[in-house]
Amino acid sequence: MSAGSPAAARRGVRESEVRLNEAQLTLNRVTRLLASGLSTQAEVEAAQAQVDTFDARILAAQEQVKVADQQVALAKTNLDDTIIRAPFSGVAISKDAQPGETVSPVSAGGGFTRTGICTIVDMDSLEIEVDVNEAYIGRVRPGQDVSAALDAYPDSPIPARVITTVPTADRQKATVLVRIGFKQLDARILPDMGVKVTFLREDEAADVPAARPVALVPKTAIRAEGNQSYAFVVSGDGVVDRRAVSVGGADGDRVEVIAGLTAGEQVVISPPPELASGARVVDQ
Repeated sequence: MSAGSPAAARRGVRESEVRLNEAQLTLNRVTRLLASGLSTQAEVEAAQAQVDTFDARILAAQEQVKVADQQVALAKTNLDDTIIRAPFSGVAISKDAQPGETVSPVSAGGGFTRTGICTIVDMDSLEIEVDVNEAYIGRVRPGQDVSAALDAYPDSPIPARVITTVPTADRQKATVLVRIGFKQLDARILPDMGVKVTFLREDEAADVPAARPVALVPKTAIRAEGNQSYAFVVSGDGVVDRRAVSVGGADGDRVEVIAGLTAGEQVVISPPPELASGARVVDQ
């Protein structure tokens, strides 16, 4: 007997229970008549068999109810498997599969198998990943203030902070990956945007610690004469001034200037050997 819907199976149980109740009444009546000599033992046995029959039907119907419930649960599971749900709320930025293609957790079956349907970004958890030169990584610490400037909006820096330093290094590039989080998200921030970051540090000379940006200039802008480093700074009227500077660690093709330069000043990149203070920069 095949199992139908749970509702139909439960109706079958209820019907059998009603008939069982009727059969029990009949058995009780025949049993009393047998004691009075108005019934036979065969009639009592027939009534008892009827009771046993309906009792067995109820047990079978109850099993059918369980089977029907399991079939419904299986159908719901199969239906649920056809619905794609993201593990978090976000914005879909790419569609990786087309109708008719096979989607599998592993790449198998050639070009018609995709390992994902789309790429989703949680816009509330955007962060920056930046490679920091090994020579400078010792100055980076969790919670350190960072100024992040998007390449699309270089004049609008966004405050950020260091989340953590990933405990591994890139041997080929001699860099360490640092994760940086925004203190306050900006609607202009989009995934995969280019960004330049400036690590800020506390001013040890001040009574109250104050964060200041670290100046980074191309290595070719720094010249050395003995133990003294210097750079050529271009003033507002185009006059070149030789300026003594103190340098710190390197970050790729740039070097940190600890003292001697202020934010916004222009320096001469790859100055020629004959360049001296007082020279004037002209547009060509």
